[in-house]
Amino acid sequence: MAGTQADGRIARGNQTRQLILRRAVEIASVEGLAALSMGQLASELKLSKSGVFALFGSKEDLQLATIRAAITVYLEHVVQPARDLPAGVGRLRQLCTGWLTYSRERVFPGGCFFYSASAEYDAREGKVHDMLASARVNWFSYLEQTAREAQLAGEIADDADVPQLIFELVAFLEMANAESVLHDDFTCYGKAEKAVLSRLRTVVTDPSLLPESA
Repeated sequence: MAGTQADGRIARGNQTRQLILRRAVEIASVEGLAALSMGQLASELKLSKSGVFALFGSKEDLQLATIRAAITVYLEHVVQPARDLPAGVGRLRQLCTGWLTYSRERVFPGGCFFYSASAEYDAREGKVHDMLASARVNWFSYLEQTAREAQLAGEIADDADVPQLIFELVAFLEMANAESVLHDDFTCYGKAEKAVLSRLRTVVTDPSLLPESA
């Protein structure tokens, strides 16, 4: 009986934690990670402040947990759909178009969570900065790995400068996100899709591997 009660408490604790983190990522994507408040979250979600403290311990722990929750959402919406495609330029393009869709559809209310959070913490030090920097490095590395696999598949030219290619592709994506959020103008996503396609055409070995238009 005691074991069943303990399991029930753990399950309820996990449910409450996920509820808090769902709201935390929404707040942080708009107002910033520094704006997160256990008191505000407790009040909004009608929870006890002491209960929220018991789950996270400190504001920094809450911020780190929020980043981890955002990573899970990001992987689901951006990375996972492309994994079903075979290695090649199509998978690389899907990562880019998937990212634009994730930003355009406001999976996070403030646009890309990591774009805004990285800007907030880029000049700071500490665990929050380090986790955000690590997430960004992992994203760039995954894009580069995908491009290298496309090279091995013979779909991207062997002499292509992959790090430069990825730098430019990410710049197109992030510019669309920034312009959309700042000006509430969604036409920039179409421009970014066109830019991504044009850049990929400069390195692809066979033009028929890409569509004629975005």
